[in-house]
Amino acid sequence: ADSECGNMALFHLVDICLVQKPDVIVGPVCDYASAPVARLASYWKIPMVSAGALASGFAHKKPEYSHLTRVSPAYSKMGEMFLAMFRRYRWKRVALVFEDDLQERNCYFTVGGVDHAFKQDDIPIYSTVISEDMDEVEIGHKVEELKENVRIVIMCASSQNIRKVMLEAHRQGMTKGDYVFFNIELFNSSTFGNGSWKQGDAFDSVAKQAYRSLQTVTLLRTAKQKFYKFAADMKNRSRQQLNYKDDNVNMFVEGFHDAVLLYTKALQEVLNQGYSKTDGERIVHQMWNTTFEGIAGQVSIDANGDRYGDYSVIGMTDPEAGTHEVIADYYGMNGSFEVRPSVRRLWASGVPPSDESCCGFPKDHASTCKSCGIGESAVTGIVVGSLLGCALLLAFYLFRKKYRITIERRVQLLEADTGKHHHLREDSVRSNLSTA
Repeated sequence: ADSECGNMALFHLVDICLVQKPDVIVGPVCDYASAPVARLASYWKIPMVSAGALASGFAHKKPEYSHLTRVSPAYSKMGEMFLAMFRRYRWKRVALVFEDDLQERNCYFTVGGVDHAFKQDDIPIYSTVISEDMDEVEIGHKVEELKENVRIVIMCASSQNIRKVMLEAHRQGMTKGDYVFFNIELFNSSTFGNGSWKQGDAFDSVAKQAYRSLQTVTLLRTAKQKFYKFAADMKNRSRQQLNYKDDNVNMFVEGFHDAVLLYTKALQEVLNQGYSKTDGERIVHQMWNTTFEGIAGQVSIDANGDRYGDYSVIGMTDPEAGTHEVIADYYGMNGSFEVRPSVRRLWASGVPPSDESCCGFPKDHASTCKSCGIGESAVTGIVVGSLLGCALLLAFYLFRKKYRITIERRVQLLEADTGKHHHLREDSVRSNLSTA
């Protein structure tokens, strides 16, 4: 049943339980719908397996969500991936740019998970909200604020808004390699920003240049033939039965497939141990801290009942053609961020951008830098000018010292000569007096 991202999921569950108590609850996806259902499932000790419920709050299993198992990576798992990347490149500050539809609020909860992870390292965060109805001037102001505050930008928004930001960033000279933008592709679905620069309009050529500084983070891309067949079947059924457009099979479809596999595996193991299918708590813990083969690859559930997050980073590797490929992968179980050895172009300028020259967050933080508000050429001029000024002062000091020594010597010689003349005069006077 459709939860409508509200209380309808809870009402449907109560209606079902009035007839017969279920052995397991699969779903719902929406965070707002999942919360009351998960609370009731925990109270009734019914296993709940969901491909959703991805907000950070669901990680606190006791007491409200004690029977919840999440088979899709929570938003905080993506935050762990970004944290591993920041540690690798020694980045110390970040901007989070996101849409907030005030309904399902997927991007809001996504950046919340990233924010939660960054707090481990006390990374300062500058955040701002964008929306579909913003014009070029408003987007321009947003991008200008980013330029003044950070070098590393993480975005969660629709593909259209991602493109608007990147075009404006290009206009402001932020796509030459000094800045890097990350686009979160939610749910492996093209509904959100998918890194595609080509829209068939007059800005395609500019967008292609701008997207050299954009990298897209998505769930780990699989190469399993079994998954490709599954994805093709699901697309056909979606078009025929639900009249959906031809889109990627998102992680929720994968998740529900894997949820059934996980529950079936745990149930069989519990039954083999001589327990009942109604022993919900035992079945729940049988699903935790385990690994199995899902439709798209290996699925690992941690000791808290949450799936480890494996992600891929996609970047433009051929600037002339504007083509993208996977350039790095993150494996959540061991926390490793690995650049693919075959990748020749990882960053727009050839080296990872540094955020050391940024001026911090003047509105929210006390960090400052001497070059705040001025360009690199101006900073260079100031440094060179300071060095020249110091050299001139040093030369003046040395000249003055040498001149003072010379004057002192002349004075000493003059005093010596004066003394001699004085003695000569006295001797002459004495001689004259003696003669007289």
